[in-house]
Amino acid sequence: MPTTLGELADRFDCKIRGNPEIIIDSVGTLLGATPNAISFLSNPAYIKQLKTTRAGAVILEERHQDLCPVPALVAINPYAVYARIADFLHTPKVVIDPYIHPTACISEDAKVADSSRISAHAVIGPGAEIGESVVISEGCIVGAKVTIGSKTRLAPHVVLMSGVEVGKRCIFHSGVVCGSDGFGFAHEDESWIKVPQLGGIVIGDDVEIGANTTVDRGTIENTVIEDGVKLDNLIQIGHNVHIGAHTVMAALCGIAGSTVIGKRCMFGGAVVAVGHLTICDDAVFTFHSTILKSITEPGTYSGALSVDKSPRWRRNAARFKSLDSLIRFGRGTLEKETDE
Repeated sequence: MPTTLGELADRFDCKIRGNPEIIIDSVGTLLGATPNAISFLSNPAYIKQLKTTRAGAVILEERHQDLCPVPALVAINPYAVYARIADFLHTPKVVIDPYIHPTACISEDAKVADSSRISAHAVIGPGAEIGESVVISEGCIVGAKVTIGSKTRLAPHVVLMSGVEVGKRCIFHSGVVCGSDGFGFAHEDESWIKVPQLGGIVIGDDVEIGANTTVDRGTIENTVIEDGVKLDNLIQIGHNVHIGAHTVMAALCGIAGSTVIGKRCMFGGAVVAVGHLTICDDAVFTFHSTILKSITEPGTYSGALSVDKSPRWRRNAARFKSLDSLIRFGRGTLEKETDE
């Protein structure tokens, strides 16, 4: 939807530098934006691209405005403003057309709000409750006694097993599975006995779960995902995990059972946590970190060796294994020299 730079400044509470009458109809990168597109700068590494951008305008911090050759919107958090402007310009304003497709299979005792939309080949199980303005897309499975809050959207082929509770305004992308059994087996002699998974899943409001992510049901008590949590694609959340509000995880993370994660934590891609840990609020983990013990202090944590040329990486890995003995040797040498 085309608009002017001045209108964007007013709508998103930014200071404006330059011509407010410029027409903006899209967003783009600093390198590829056209004269009618707006871009943003949130990482100083891209200042070189800022200086040569052809964008109609750029969203940036006040400290960078003198480097910008085009009009600008000055904001405290340029990336957040960009996200809102991109949504305003590009996301269609969805109007829910209440509808139940003839091929949808809805249990007689399920409760479906009149304002919701149930698409082709969706299945709604016994005792399920579907709130106002919910969208259930093609091929979704909603199990027995599942509850879904208002304005939540399920993309095609989402599966919510029995007993899952979903809050308001959530977005589940294709392939999400919530409520499968967790990995619970008791060892006896040479065999394994399956432990019944009797708990459910409780998901708060404004949660987004990416494609092909799985969340296991609790063993006895529930797996819990609090308000505002964002999970990327291809994540595994084990049984009885508790994720605090507004925590985010990038793709390929794996969180083992009964881990308790605090609020506002950030997990880079492919971070894994062993089970039965407690992680405090505001902890940040860089990509590919392995969390082997509880984290009690906020901060940024890393746990992976960076890529390097293979011969050097092997030498460093070997030296890392020998670090403890080297320190012991050095300490012993120092004590000997002190005694002398």
